[in-house]
Amino acid sequence: MQFIMPNNLKRQYDLHASEYEAKALEVLRSGWYVLGNEVKEFEKEWANYVGTKYCVGLASGLDALWLSFRILGIGAGDEVIVCANAYIACVMGITINGATPIFVEPDQYDNIDVYQIEAEITSRTKAILAVHLFGQACDMTEIMRLANKYSLRVVEDCAQSHGNHWNNKTVGTFGDIGCFSFYPSKGCGAFGDAGAIVTNNDSIADKFRVYRNYGSRMRYQNEVVGANSRLDELQAGLLRIKLKYLDGFNAERCQIAARYSAEIKHPSIILPRIRPGADSTWHQYVIHVKNGNRDALSSYLQDNGIGTIIHYPIPPHLSKAYQYLGYVRGSFPIAEQYADEVLSLPIYNGMTIQEQDYIIAKINAWSKK
Repeated sequence: MQFIMPNNLKRQYDLHASEYEAKALEVLRSGWYVLGNEVKEFEKEWANYVGTKYCVGLASGLDALWLSFRILGIGAGDEVIVCANAYIACVMGITINGATPIFVEPDQYDNIDVYQIEAEITSRTKAILAVHLFGQACDMTEIMRLANKYSLRVVEDCAQSHGNHWNNKTVGTFGDIGCFSFYPSKGCGAFGDAGAIVTNNDSIADKFRVYRNYGSRMRYQNEVVGANSRLDELQAGLLRIKLKYLDGFNAERCQIAARYSAEIKHPSIILPRIRPGADSTWHQYVIHVKNGNRDALSSYLQDNGIGTIIHYPIPPHLSKAYQYLGYVRGSFPIAEQYADEVLSLPIYNGMTIQEQDYIIAKINAWSKK
């Protein structure tokens, strides 16, 4: 058995290679490479897919996050609630603007424990960042109830949740702004960095179009101190091809995840759970390995030709970047426990039945010596 990578992007490319190559040549031969027709069409198509009035293409998911808080007027002295086990980029979107992240522990579904949010709301709280981690939706009913009760803004980080739902409504459509990354490993991944926001608010969409282009809507007429954060034509064109197949990509990942969930059986492994009311696009298939055995399992799988990834080994509050916040080990014990337990198994489009069989068999055969 050839080494099985945690994520094999070439397999997904091979599924529709001729279409990607044809679109790339079309864009290259067009002579128009920034903010052209491909971006306009992708923005329309992505907004339609998600179910919002507007989409604005950006250079990355991080740009989508930090620009969201900038445009919502959230900065120094303000607080934003975020899950303690999120990827650090989520926190950077808050702190780039000078605001303070207020961490809340995760629940059994690896997303924010919504029933711990209210206790953290203060007079300085201005927003909740709902991070739909690993391809599963947060409980948006409770988050929106709290937002309405306390007049808070809601930003959704949908970087890992392209096309999944909470109570049959697509994530990214609940809050003020939905943020997407199209990094190559994402469900609808570009062939480089790319991102976007979605919103139903006309004013917010207009501000994003201005901010992404040096703060101008007309050349050399700069209204604000903006950014250079434009989704380029080539990536937009390639994303349009990917989007045509996204539902199929998600369905395939669901099939693989269903096999894992049905057939992996080991007393030290906790399989991922799906929150009632949510579905999952399985951006990652994340198991928890109990009793300090995670690294032993990872090494065993590596020795047997199976790659894994830890998402994420260091919670943001313990990272060097956020030492200034003053947290120490023990500040968020559940997030810290998860960081020591989680392991992402290989899951990707184009994965063979034989590869799935091999992974399942090796995990079930594992025992800690």
